[in-house]
Amino acid sequence: QVQLVESGGGLVQAGGSLRLSCAASGTIFRFNEVGWYRQAPGKQRDLVASVTPTGRANYADSVKGRFTISRDNANNTVYLQMNSLQPEDTAVYYCHALRVGHSWGQGTQVTVSS
Repeated sequence: QVQLVESGGGLVQAGGSLRLSCAASGTIFRFNEVGWYRQAPGKQRDLVASVTPTGRANYADSVKGRFTISRDNANNTVYLQMNSLQPEDTAVYYCHALRVGHSWGQGTQVTVSS
């Protein structure tokens, strides 16, 4: 069973930065496509960024140039560096892993104040 545990969320002022981490267990991490989704109140869960097993990254248009996803296969961890945060980035951020099936973390709250 795949387990994903997020950390690094919190409250930050507009223009600030946060780094999210997601530690994976129960899977051969390097074979998974991993990524981050977010869900704001009353909205659907949307992709923020993902990275394939070969390291190809994909970003939502709204975060391009501000967020960077990276993975550390040796430590079974995926990161999301978020810079120039804006109030519209406020959401619960979920770690996601895909190999044979989909796995989700429990989510971490990111709140950006104006």
